[in-house]
Parts: sequence; structure tokens; C-alpha cells
Amino acid sequence: MNRKIYIVLLCMMMISSIVGCSKSQKSNDINSNTNILDTSYDEILKSAKGTTVNFYGYGGNEVMNKWFDTYVIPQMKEKYDIKVKRVGMNIDDIMNKLLSEKQAKSKDGVMDVVWINGENFKTAKENNLLVGAFTEKLPNFNDYIDKDSETINTDFGTPVEGLEAPWGKAEFVVIKDTDKVSQNIEDTETLKEAIIKNPGKFTYPALPDFEGSAFVRNVIYDIVGYENLINLPENEDEVRKVIQPAMDYLNEIKPYLWNKGETYPATIAQLDNMYSDGEVYFTMTYSPNTVKGKIDSNEYSKDTEIIAFDKGNISNTHFLTIPENAPNKEGAMVLINFLMSIDAQALKTDTANWGDMTVLDMNKVPNEEKYKFSETVEFGKTLPELNAGLVPIIEKIWTEEVLQNGK
Repeated sequence: MNRKIYIVLLCMMMISSIVGCSKSQKSNDINSNTNILDTSYDEILKSAKGTTVNFYGYGGNEVMNKWFDTYVIPQMKEKYDIKVKRVGMNIDDIMNKLLSEKQAKSKDGVMDVVWINGENFKTAKENNLLVGAFTEKLPNFNDYIDKDSETINTDFGTPVEGLEAPWGKAEFVVIKDTDKVSQNIEDTETLKEAIIKNPGKFTYPALPDFEGSAFVRNVIYDIVGYENLINLPENEDEVRKVIQPAMDYLNEIKPYLWNKGETYPATIAQLDNMYSDGEVYFTMTYSPNTVKGKIDSNEYSKDTEIIAFDKGNISNTHFLTIPENAPNKEGAMVLINFLMSIDAQALKTDTANWGDMTVLDMNKVPNEEKYKFSETVEFGKTLPELNAGLVPIIEKIWTEEVLQNGK
């Protein structure tokens, strides 16, 4: 080989090796958890440039998916040179994957940001699946969030302690077609009357579906009283004794449900489709501000109305977190900070985009930017969620007392 050519090739190989080492070192810095919580946000922002962030969460809301794909992803690329990949996955599958990775002592995961709350957050916290307290690093958290709010500091009764950042607020409501059901419904008793008058036209998703579980808890709230539930121990026998009147109620309405209560829709998406097709006269949601958008798009009947229970509807905050083994923690923090920005929070309050309620403290939002937010409404009195540890106990009792009753 010509000596000059050999020297050139050797130099190119050396340069390639140096560049490769540089890229590998950058990747190792991002994969490392040693300094991320001690690093300034400016340094985090610089390290995240040119990386890819994998966002994992519920993918069943097509309106939200479209907003995320057409706004969040392009904005992250334009503003920060960060590529975002949205992966729709059931939260149970996400948790199982994180737990199995933990058990296998895998330091290299695939999830950077996880959409989470409730009992799943409690499980993640108790099993040390999360990166640590990161929210104080985020400028938008410090500038626009009410850090003293109980809905920000606790998640289904579990102290948040900076392990997850608030993304939006939810309120559970039942929905009816007033053209088919004209009577006023204000509690479980009047709901039962309407169900009996319209046999086969009401149902709810089988637990542990998120909305189905919320419906059962809201029935428990209405019949038992929230004040009698907040100090319940996580003891199945105690819980069963206290909530038995609500289980009796659910068994009383069971023969009048769709398919005579022999089966239940598997998901809220299935129930929504049944409602849209007129197969049932009721559905339910954790996002009541999305109802207008669904009416405008003709997915729901123009006669759709939201029911507010007199004693209150369940409400909660949903959050974003970072797994301990996230491959791109810096990029994850930049994405989460962006999702708490004024523009991102304002746009998602628009029912055409999502209709999700903002987590920002509007007293901290500059007056000249408040116009960006669509008006969101709380439908009646709201009540906080039960402690996360009670949710799987209630779901188990419902399965035994209601689902399997008569089988």
C-alpha cells in the first residue's frame, strides 16, 4: 500500500476512534445517575441537545395523541434539538417492565419519561424505581406551580417528594344522553332509578380499568361518605366491612345493566364507542372538559350532559416521572419542563387539543398570558382520591363481590 495513503487511513481511523469515544462518553454521561440531581438546569439543557427522549404513557386518547405528535414533538426539536418518541402503552405493562428490569438489575432501560399517578406511583416509589427528587431542578415548576398545594404534594395520599412533576388535573364524571334520559340525576339513588327505567342502557368498564375503578369509588363515596373512608387502614377485612353497602348497591343494579351485568366493557374506549353508537345511554370520563370537543366532532350526541353528584366527584392530579434506569435523564427533564410551560399547559386546555385542566397556579401566570388558557370548569364539588393502597383492595373486593357474584 502507498505509504501516504496508509498514513491518511491511519489518521482517519484515529480521528474516528476519538469521535467515537467522545460520543460514547456523552452517552455514558447521560446514562449516569451520579451527578444528574446535582447538575444545574443549564448544564442539563446543554447535555440534552441532540438526544432522543422516549415518552411512555396511555395512548388511548387520540385527540391528546394528535396534539402531542403535532405540537410537543416538533416544538422539542425546534427549541432544544431533542427528538421525542411517544410510545403508547398500558400503565400496568409499563410498571411490569420497570419492576422486571429492577429485579434483573438492569441499568439500561428504554423509558425516559413515564405518565403516572395513583397506586402505580406508590409502587414505583416503594420499589425505588425512580431517579429521585428532580422537580426543583425545573424552572417552570419553580415559577408556575403552587408547591404548597396538597394536590401537588400528594398523589392518592402518597407524598410526592419531588419524584414526579404535575402535568394535568382530572375530575371523574358520569355522562348521559338527555334525549334518552330526561330525569335529573344527582346521586346514586337517582342514578339507580334511571338505570332501572332504562334496562340494558347503563354499564361501566370492568375493574381495574381506570374509569371503571373510579366509578366504583365514586359510588362508595356517595353511599358510605368520603369522611368515613379517609382513615381506613389497608386491611381487606376492614375495607370490606365499610364499603359493603356500596357493593350491595352495585349488585342491585347489576341485572339492569348492559348484557344484564353478565359481562362488562373491557375498557373505557369500548364504553365510549357503545355510547357513540347509541347502544348505551351513559358513559363516563376523567376528563370532563373533553366532552365539548367530542360533541363538536359528532362523536357524542349534542344532547350529552355531565352529571355532578351532590356529595362530590373524585378528582386528582396526573404526573410525569423519570425511571431510575432511564437512558436519557437530561432529555427527560427538559421535556417535562417544557410540558409545564405556559404555552404547553395553555394549549392542552383547548378541547380541540385535549381539554386537560392545567396544573399551573394561575396567580403565578403573567396577566398578559392568561388569555392563552381556555376556560375549564369544575363540575360540582370535588373530592380527593383515597390512599393508593386502598385502590387494589377495593378492586379485589369488587371482583369477588360483584363480578363473580352468581357465577
